[in-house]
Amino acid sequence: MIEPGQTCRKEEPGFFVRRWICADLGLLDYREAHELQIRLVAARAAGVLASDIVLLVEHMPVFTLGRRGGLQNLIVPEHFLKEAQIPVVHVERGGDITYHGPGQLLGYPILDLRAAKLTVTSYVERLEEVMIRAAACWGVRAARNARNHGIWAGERKLGSLGIAIRRGIAFHGFALNVNVSLEPFGWINPCGMQGVEMTSIEREVAASAGGPGCRTPTMQEIREQMKSSIEEVFDVKLEAAVGPLRGK
Repeated sequence: MIEPGQTCRKEEPGFFVRRWICADLGLLDYREAHELQIRLVAARAAGVLASDIVLLVEHMPVFTLGRRGGLQNLIVPEHFLKEAQIPVVHVERGGDITYHGPGQLLGYPILDLRAAKLTVTSYVERLEEVMIRAAACWGVRAARNARNHGIWAGERKLGSLGIAIRRGIAFHGFALNVNVSLEPFGWINPCGMQGVEMTSIEREVAASAGGPGCRTPTMQEIREQMKSSIEEVFDVKLEAAVGPLRGK
């Protein structure tokens, strides 16, 4: 039996792919997911966790501030968020302020960049490509934009990303808007940019089909497409996490 982190043979003889663990965690509090990432990063750096791992999650409503983030890009009073019971969490990822909520799929790879032979730039490009391919499955043409990392549908931002690196291990990752409420993005300058309109796959599909009656993807469908996109873009095989995550 091949253990996670080892190579496995493809159907074509002579070719090998690495294996990642995939933990599909459903709806998870942001702070709990962040603490899990920190534990997994430490375990991966120490060699206790033998394989790279990607966490797929949705979050309860939360605003997060990256390293460059400040409350100057929050355009509603702080008491408004307290009354709405939406916390603001400052973390070590790159980028500024953003919103997470149900209907947005987040991917957090815990990845040894050196072992994967990836530069930071190439890693970021691959994360963007993963989102671009997942959106394309629903006829949504998304692309990169020099204005800001992430993916864009025209001038509307569809997916965001922000990463951190500790002891050569990358964590945090991407956030793709599927059918998330877009209203809370109007309470901030998303990613620190004024006048940016956020969008979702649901909204883009409805617009391209000429109305709201067309079928949009379920979160489960997007999760499965995202897994396939990760396998294709990173040339890996995902294996479902079994039991408690190592390093937890």
